[in-house]
Amino acid sequence: MLRHYFITDSLEDLVQVEQALISRHFLGSQIHVLSEQDAEVAKLQLHEIESVLKKDVIHSTKIGAVVGVILAIITLIFAYLMNWFNSPSGWLPFVFLSIVIIGFCTWEGGFIGIQTDNINFRRFKRLVNNGKHLLFVDIEPQQTNTLGEVIKQYPSLQAQGTGDASPHWVIYGREKYQMFMKSMP
Repeated sequence: MLRHYFITDSLEDLVQVEQALISRHFLGSQIHVLSEQDAEVAKLQLHEIESVLKKDVIHSTKIGAVVGVILAIITLIFAYLMNWFNSPSGWLPFVFLSIVIIGFCTWEGGFIGIQTDNINFRRFKRLVNNGKHLLFVDIEPQQTNTLGEVIKQYPSLQAQGTGDASPHWVIYGREKYQMFMKSMP
């Protein structure tokens, strides 16, 4: 899947674009709006970005986990080279220490991510802070022409490039979850 980014001044145009895309068999989970005017986006029932995805929690947590694994391996290698594993307790303290290191680094990565903007949206921060609204659409290759046809009808939308999209299974899983939540009493 590929993510297409568009910027505009008009939330009303985004409502029409979203309706046009959904009428052409796009899923609501493929369409998202990033704006400083969250209340207005919710009022217009646009598909807004979840709060956790506005921050870099997932990306930073992954980086923290990788750093933790590297430090854990270094700890185990150091214990081996210093011959500390021959103590009466053996490898057990070093394995536990390695697990704690991985957990701490993963947690710290997520903590840092909560405080920073999502890496995918940083390039649009200035525009969004100046009152613009970012629309992004995750599309399958066969949906490219349909997206182009819809976007041509709205000259206020300016293309801002492409990027990596959510995996196919995440989008369809999110759609099924939203359908389930709507059907619950």
